[in-house]
This record gives sequence, C-alpha cells and structure tokens, in this order.
Amino acid sequence: MRKEQHHKGWNELKTNDSWAIFKIMGEFVNGFERMGSIGPCISIFGSARTKEDNPYYELAVEISKSISEAGYGIITGGGPGIMEAGNRGAHLAGGTSVGLNIDLPFEQHDNPYIDNDKSLDFDYFFVRKVMFVKYSQGFVVMPGGFGTLDELFEAITLIQTHKIEKFPIILVGSTFWNGLFDWIKSTMLQFGNISPEDLNLIHIVDDKEEVVEIIDAFYKGHILSPNF
Repeated sequence: MRKEQHHKGWNELKTNDSWAIFKIMGEFVNGFERMGSIGPCISIFGSARTKEDNPYYELAVEISKSISEAGYGIITGGGPGIMEAGNRGAHLAGGTSVGLNIDLPFEQHDNPYIDNDKSLDFDYFFVRKVMFVKYSQGFVVMPGGFGTLDELFEAITLIQTHKIEKFPIILVGSTFWNGLFDWIKSTMLQFGNISPEDLNLIHIVDDKEEVVEIIDAFYKGHILSPNF
C-alpha cells in the first residue's frame, strides 16, 4: 500500500512538472526579447550582504561608474549589497542599468538604481543565469558567497568546454580571491583536473582602472555580440 501511494504521488508530481515547461519558456522568451535590445553590458557579481559603508561596496560603485563611462551597460542580480552598488554606479554615470531580479526568502529585493524599463523578474535561477551568460561581455566578480561562486564557475566551465565564446573574467580583491586560486593552481592543476590555459582569462585585480583596461584590451581583438 505504501509503495502504491509513493508511486501515485510521484506520477502527480511528474504531471505538474510538465506544465512548468510553459512558465520556463515564458521566462526565456521575455528575457531574450528584452535583453537582446540593450546592447553590450558587463555583469557585476558579489554579496547581497555587503553594506553601504563596506570598502568593496564603494569600490563596486566606482568600478561600475567607470565601466559605464567607457560605454558599456551594467547588469546585476538586481538586489542589495554589491548588486545595488553596481546599479548605483551605472545610474550615477547615466549609463544603462539592468537588474535581473529573483525572489529569495531573506536577502533579495529590488534596488532603486535599476532603469525602470530594464528590471526583469525571474522565478528560476537557471533561466536567470542564462541571461547573465548570454548577454554579458565580461564578468566583474566582487567578494561574495555561494551564489557569486556559482556564477563564476558557471562561466569558467562554459568557456572551458567551448559552449560560449571567451570573455574576460575579473576578480576584484586579491585578499579575498588569492587563497581560492592558489588552491586551484596548487591542487586542481597539480592533480591534472584542469589545464593551465583554463585560467588564462581570469584576472585578479585591486584597482578600478585595471578593470576597464582589461575589458577594453580584450575587445580590441574580439567582436561585441551575445555569447551564443
């Protein structure tokens, strides 16, 4: 009897899952239509928990401001912390400010620096991640948590496996990032689980000037376009 109940519940779940496809399709269609007309953008990632008086918040504002002044739009996850700082810098520079929002139980709410017509809402993390990867000409990654690492390693994996075109990945804050990448080089690389060239497009910097220099230097030899 218990086995039959389990099977019944599983079959009902599968039926509901099938209808979810239409909602997922709707998020993709809306995202592609709206993001496709925005133009070249750089995504800024980092912790939603970073407060306004944190030096990395202030640095993220300055970096996004400089990127906007260089002619790129800014994409963030739309929430508080570093995301707010990224949109704030774009707003201060009069640049394009995009927010890809997702409803989370504790830390997500729209920040006020997103352009009114460029705020998109998502229910599915994986759809939102596709928008970041498809429409970003570079990732600027500030100190963050699991979500930040998820986006970072997603991009590295897709470039490594040639699923998307190469683009610059810039990690800001050597104090934060050096330990992780020392381990990657000393352990993952030594075990033969990655190749040296897998890390060639990753830059660790501390100064805002370096960020724009790296992006501009890369696109002297590459075309600005969606990544797939």
